[in-house]
Amino acid sequence: MQPFTTPSKIVITCHKWLSPALTSEVTALGFTVTRSFQTGVEISGTINDCIRLNLNLRTASQVLYSIKTFNCNNPDELYENLATIEWEKIIDPGGYFSVTSNVFHTTITTNLFANLRVKDAVVDRMRKVANKRPSTGSSLTGAVVYLYWKYDEAEVFIDTTGDSLARHGYRKIPGKAPMLEALAAATILSGKWNKTTPFINPMCGSGTLAIEAALIASKRVPGLLRHNYAFMHVIGYDRTVYETERAVIENQIIEPTGLTIIASDISKQAIDIAKLNAAAAGVEELITFQVCDFENTKMPEAMEGAVILFNPEYGERLGEEIELEATYARMGDFLKSKCKGATGYIFTGNLELAKKIRLKPSRRIEFLNAKIDCRLLEYEMYAGTRRVEKESINP
Repeated sequence: MQPFTTPSKIVITCHKWLSPALTSEVTALGFTVTRSFQTGVEISGTINDCIRLNLNLRTASQVLYSIKTFNCNNPDELYENLATIEWEKIIDPGGYFSVTSNVFHTTITTNLFANLRVKDAVVDRMRKVANKRPSTGSSLTGAVVYLYWKYDEAEVFIDTTGDSLARHGYRKIPGKAPMLEALAAATILSGKWNKTTPFINPMCGSGTLAIEAALIASKRVPGLLRHNYAFMHVIGYDRTVYETERAVIENQIIEPTGLTIIASDISKQAIDIAKLNAAAAGVEELITFQVCDFENTKMPEAMEGAVILFNPEYGERLGEEIELEATYARMGDFLKSKCKGATGYIFTGNLELAKKIRLKPSRRIEFLNAKIDCRLLEYEMYAGTRRVEKESINP
């Protein structure tokens, strides 16, 4: 097997409901998506293609290269099938690898047991064929084998990623209840921002949304901030391919002129954290930070085509919800009074509170933040005579 040059199925995973944004990203890179589902997309390609995907994707989690599909009814059959794979041509017999899995089978009560059977098959094969055995562990710093086993069908992959792509590597201080970087990117990519008009992020917290907007506008991709991937530990890895792809993403960076990105927060500590994170991402010069209540955010004079994106608290306790009712109402008033000609977005996991906004959303895009069912609510703030709905609307 020569996985770096032999095409096979590639499954690119993502967090639930991010697949529309991921599909757009993968298609923009020139790949054909053959299947999409809630937590990922499927294409065909080589591990050299996986290198490009890993370096560029903003909304993905893992990039998985399929090496074998088989029927499997119990752990012994799992071991027997995996022991036939020429692991000595994939993983350095003197190296290191780890195993991850998703297993849905009556004979398996914990994924850890399935992982152990995979490790046993790989190690025993290595001892037999190469008279060596690689070391193993839970750290995703070397080669990674991924098992997907559901009912009587199993598939084993080379995980070319390792640590998840969903974390983009610039967030040195997360702040309070931070939004996952991949989710932040997906919310921006799912909206109508054209990357040239103003982008305003009131109540910015640790700055993730504003930073992702700046990264997107300047064509800085997550691969710029990362230097270790699982594909680097697979036999046949050619560093020149990686260096060529890295040169491409470095050369595509632009410094947009006249771009306005504003991040405001009432907390000076939050703004200080956001500035540190923006500096780590290399985009601090593209963002204007303001310490103020969101209603006092200094807005651009030209708002036509601008995007305003809120990610307010959702409220987990009764007292918090009562206090947040006024905040949500003020967000609606802010959009009506200061954002004419723009498109407003409010990302929330509390649709009861969203009723207090008192605006009719033109779109409701479904997302999942951790385990919370969320919506990205879109509001068209017309600059002309078109009347904005003032009654309480069920989002």
